[in-house]
Amino acid sequence: MAEEKKEQDINYEEENNESSAVDAKDKLKKLKEKLEQCQQEKQENLTGWQRAQADFINYRRRQEEQMGEWSKMFGEGLLRDILPVIDTLDASIAHNGKAEDGLTGVREQLMKILSKHGLAEMKSVGEKFNPEYHEAIEQVEGKGEEGIVAEEAQKGYLLNGKVIRVAKVKVNK
Repeated sequence: MAEEKKEQDINYEEENNESSAVDAKDKLKKLKEKLEQCQQEKQENLTGWQRAQADFINYRRRQEEQMGEWSKMFGEGLLRDILPVIDTLDASIAHNGKAEDGLTGVREQLMKILSKHGLAEMKSVGEKFNPEYHEAIEQVEGKGEEGIVAEEAQKGYLLNGKVIRVAKVKVNK
């Protein structure tokens, strides 16, 4: 009986060792699967974070561009409102017959400030008529070539290279 009990214990231990080895293999397999799942989840999170970071950078760039455009639009509106003041200064200087230091100085100072913000006067007299830059208000008999601007009734202006007011001109026939 003692021998039978020893044999049963040995069989039981062998079965235990085998089931223990199977359990360890199962646990190892499950751990590997869990590790693989965690690595996949980590990669998905990293990819999502990188995408969100790129989206944020693009958003910030678009916002900066939009703010620049709004700034230009508001500046353009203000400059359009100031153009009649410049016209009045020009008319006052022309009416007095000679350039008064005060009015001329104010005009020059104003134009210097506005040019820093992108405003520029268009040169029209002596140039070929261009409907993008000029509005013909009259055709005149002149010494010059046909289609050349003879006289400027109202100055035209550019803001950052874009026409904000066409020049009103008289053109040679």
